[in-house]
Amino acid sequence: MKGILLFGHGARNPEWAQPFHRIRDAILAREPEALVEPGFLELMRPTFDEGVDCLVRQGATEIVVVPIFMAAGSHIRKDLPQLAASAMDRHAGLVIELAAPVGEAATVLAAMADYALGSGSPQRSL
Repeated sequence: MKGILLFGHGARNPEWAQPFHRIRDAILAREPEALVEPGFLELMRPTFDEGVDCLVRQGATEIVVVPIFMAAGSHIRKDLPQLAASAMDRHAGLVIELAAPVGEAATVLAAMADYALGSGSPQRSL
């Protein structure tokens, strides 16, 4: 069974994680049986390992990690592969696939361009 881990950096402000919960809710609205959990690198819970463990407890034998990052910096190129390898060592038979960061997906870039082009009234002033 396949699971999805929404991977993020993490932040001190708990409100920062709300988009991850909204993405999870949107996935579950489309596929109620989907196994999907967030997992954060630092400063927040669940951690990457806790997210993986939760998915495994739910029956996941394969996990696709979807980095909710704009681009592949050192956390994606260095830290994430190490976290994935460690998780596969902890869970015999688990296969983890690493997706490209969402900010590198053509559909996401197109949606951001559409948003920018349609932004005539900002939500708040700086």
